Amino acid sequence: MYIPKYYKVTDFEEIREFIQHHSFGTLVSTRKGRPIATHVPLQLIKEEKDYYITGHVAYGNPQWRTFETSGDVLVIFQGPHAYVSSSWYGEENVPTWNYQAVHVYGSASILKEEALKQDLTKLLNKYEGHRENPISFESLSPELLEKEMKGIVGFKIHVKEVQAAFKMSQNRNEKDYRNIVEKLRNEKDPNSKQVANAMNKNLKGSL
Repeated sequence: MYIPKYYKVTDFEEIREFIQHHSFGTLVSTRKGRPIATHVPLQLIKEEKDYYITGHVAYGNPQWRTFETSGDVLVIFQGPHAYVSSSWYGEENVPTWNYQAVHVYGSASILKEEALKQDLTKLLNKYEGHRENPISFESLSPELLEKEMKGIVGFKIHVKEVQAAFKMSQNRNEKDYRNIVEKLRNEKDPNSKQVANAMNKNLKGSL
């Protein structure tokens, strides 16, 4: 991913938090020389000193058959994005687009049944734990679990490289920056408001 120096993020804790909040990712590998992609909920986990991304796809999805034969895979995590009008600048310029994105490269392998059960348990706890009547892996009937697990394939990606670009108008002066935040807050698009919130965090930092 092309990342100008203004927008490059290297703080892994910041990247980890971003992935945690934007964990519905795009998984990309190659099949017969052609890119193939799946959109899927993912988890970032740490085992000893290494990080891994885990998830699952449908058994009928041919992508899982590429994991151990096509070399490294790419996982893309996309955050909020918004159009930025150059009319919001103090001087003449061209419009642009603000966004947050993380690319993760690594080698994928297939999860065995017990490891897949553990991963599904963590996934359910993450998205169900706060609900009034949460569903847990243990609360589901053995018959249903046996049937459903036959229809999925779990995977684990050993993280080798992480690239993060948070393009949030860092190259603008403080006056322009504050004006962009205010204008984005007034946009109807929810993405614009999210970008404004992300940019606002930097006002307490370097600006």
